[in-house]
Amino acid sequence: MKLGELLNSKDMKHRVAITVSPNDTISSIVDKLIEHDRGSFPVCNDKGGLVGIITERDIVRKCFTGSTDCSKCKVQDVMSRKVAIAQADDDIDYAINTMRTERIRHLPVVDDKKVIGMITMRDLIGFKLEETDDKVRFLSDYISGGSLQ
Repeated sequence: MKLGELLNSKDMKHRVAITVSPNDTISSIVDKLIEHDRGSFPVCNDKGGLVGIITERDIVRKCFTGSTDCSKCKVQDVMSRKVAIAQADDDIDYAINTMRTERIRHLPVVDDKKVIGMITMRDLIGFKLEETDDKVRFLSDYISGGSLQ
């Protein structure tokens, strides 16, 4: 399955891509993470181009350690600028391999440098689990005398 298809599936349809600005404050991002029950947001410039990603881990590691005053921090001070991405026509295995290799849990899906969605490791594991359950059910039916159709 392609990532674009997964983003358009009924399970993912309700999760719109929410982006933030490099100039947003960390406190506003924390509120937004809680409000939308997310672990990260893609960071986009004024033209909608992806310029980074900010995760809960970025905030904890960069804001709450040392002498940084979190109330004055902006997203651009904390975000990761190196962002692994996927495109809508990439398949799920590509996303899983990228996330495993890069050791990340959130992967922006982009089209022409614009974010069209976010895929999480949880999304991919859920999809793979359903896929495996379907195969097991099919094989179980076949073994018990059902047809291959």
